[in-house]
Parts: sequence; structure tokens; C-alpha cells
Amino acid sequence: MKKASFILSVVYCLLSISLTASAQTEVEPFVPGSTLEGVTYYLPRTAFRVTVIAEKTTIKPGDFYKYADRYLRLQNVPTEESVQWTLKSITLEPYGKPDKNKAYSIKLKSKTVAPLVGLSRDGLLLSINTDADESFLSDLPKPEKGAAPENPRNYMTQEILAAGSTAKMAELCAQEIYDIRESKNALVRGEADNTPKDGAQLKLMLEQLDKQASVLESLFSGTSQTDTEVISLFYDPQQETDRDILFRFSQKLGVLDADNLAGEPVYASVKVMETIPAAVTSEDIAKKRVKMEHGVYYNVPARAKINISYKGQEFVNMETPMAQFGIVEILSNALFDKKTTTQVTFFQTTGGTKDVME
Repeated sequence: MKKASFILSVVYCLLSISLTASAQTEVEPFVPGSTLEGVTYYLPRTAFRVTVIAEKTTIKPGDFYKYADRYLRLQNVPTEESVQWTLKSITLEPYGKPDKNKAYSIKLKSKTVAPLVGLSRDGLLLSINTDADESFLSDLPKPEKGAAPENPRNYMTQEILAAGSTAKMAELCAQEIYDIRESKNALVRGEADNTPKDGAQLKLMLEQLDKQASVLESLFSGTSQTDTEVISLFYDPQQETDRDILFRFSQKLGVLDADNLAGEPVYASVKVMETIPAAVTSEDIAKKRVKMEHGVYYNVPARAKINISYKGQEFVNMETPMAQFGIVEILSNALFDKKTTTQVTFFQTTGGTKDVME
């Protein structure tokens, strides 16, 4: 968390004109070109950063894959390089995005004690008459490279390396694998001449033999390396929906754009869980409303449920307040006149009131 990128002291003071007790701060809808003296702020709508974590497994054939069945009785080994993607997780992180349809201006007037206004870097209203912390999206997880396969040549004998053909190398390599297996079996049965008395030492020797055999066998069976990839995208729902295509995913190509038919769709659904009551209309309330029209506008968000699924598997099921499904209300400008220094902070993701202190 950091302090709001700038705190605007919206104080317009003319020393030659005295301040009157009845003067009040005025806020009005922002109209480009007509609001000349004022500080413009936005109310947010609630958008989301989508973080996708997927595993990319690269499979490569071994140098001796043609001889896998002949020497080691290995079948269905890879014969060409391929890539397989697996969707591991999807997470949503809400943030406030300026709603260009909800722009307002705090007017600077000569007979007004205007408030101290805290704005975010992109103009969202964070606070009035107090400091506020601006929130930022958290750092994305780091991609991770999987362990690279070891070089089998590091475990080849001089005879294997000196072989004059690939076929001969494969034959000698297979024989070396069988020799390692026999040595391991001898150690396990205690028949080897160099069988250690110490259990830890025996375990270490067996692990080393397993590693040698495995690396040499990869020349026939092939290798795989799994990397973890992190993909970030943004989702800005405007209305309720059952089947928004958030993106597409392919086991061969990974994360794709929503219009790329090479992948299967990842669906997002958004359902409003509550309805904000409509304002009661009466003559008295209408009169009061007129007097408040120059107050501070803020959002009253409504809770919504968001679900994200892929091929029937649910990855996200969450409820969160969202500004665009709520209503806009007004804090009376009387709260910010000369006699009153009301302190207000707002939620950055929804534009709703967080704290109101007089």
C-alpha cells in the first residue's frame, strides 16, 4: 500500500473576500469544456484482473527411440517433439476502474471552504478531509522453469562414446542399463562384493544407480520438462451474464483469445445477488434531494456472484460487491461547509463509503 499518488488541497482562498458561514462546497456532474474551475473525480466500476496459472510440458524423443522396443521392450515412446498444456488455476482480483459515465467536479468558489480531496493516480475519489491509502494490484506470481533433463552422455562409458554408429551406441547403452540393474539387485540382496554395512550409504548407492539407469533410459523413452506459466488478463463485466467467454484454452496451444476457435471456452457467469431498494419518492424527499444535488456523489454497490468454469470444472466461485450493479447516492454538501470538516474515505474497488467521521 502506498499513499494516494497525490492529495489535492482544493482550497480556493481570496484574501480580499471574507468567508461566509453559509457557504458550502458544490459538486456537480462533470461536463467537458463547461466545468472550468474545479477538480474532477471519477467513481469506479468494479473490474477484475484474471490470473491464469498453467503448466507447459515439453516432451522430446530420445536419441535411440527407434531401438526402444528392440533393446528395452519399451513401446509407445515419443517419436517427435510435442507440447501439452494443463490448466492449473484461475484467480480473480477486483480493482476499481474509472467509470467515464460517472465523472463529477468539485467546484472551487471564492466563498467556499472546499475540502481536502484524495484521488488515486487515475482520478478515483479516495477520501475527503483526510489521508487515504491507494491500493494497487498485487505482484503476479513468478513463472517457474522446470528442471532440465540431465545430459545422458555424462553417464555413458568410454566404449559407448567410442561406438561408430547410432545402432551400436544404442546396443551398448542398453547393455549398460541391464548391468546397472544387476548391480542394484545384487546390492539389495547383499550379494555384491562392495555392499556397504551402513544403511544410509546403501540407500545413497541405490539412488545413484537408479539415477544412472533413468538418465540412460531417457535415450530410448524420451524426456519431458514441465514449466509453470503465468498469464494475466482483465475482465470488465457490464451486466449479468451466464456464458461470457473469458478466454479459450487448448491442451496444445495454452491460453488463447476468446475468438480463437482452436481452444475450448473458459466461461464466466455474473449474477447479481441483491437488489438495492429504489429511492422512495415524495414531495418532501424531492425537495431535500434538490438541495443535496451539489453534494459528493458515491456508489452504493450490490453484491454479485462470479463463477468461472472450463469443461465442466469450476475454478472460481466467489461473491463480491460490484459498483456497476448498484446505485449512485449523494453526501450532502452541508457536511463540508465552513463549520463542518467531515472526514470520509471510500473503497477504491467499488466507490462505496468506507468511513464517515465528523
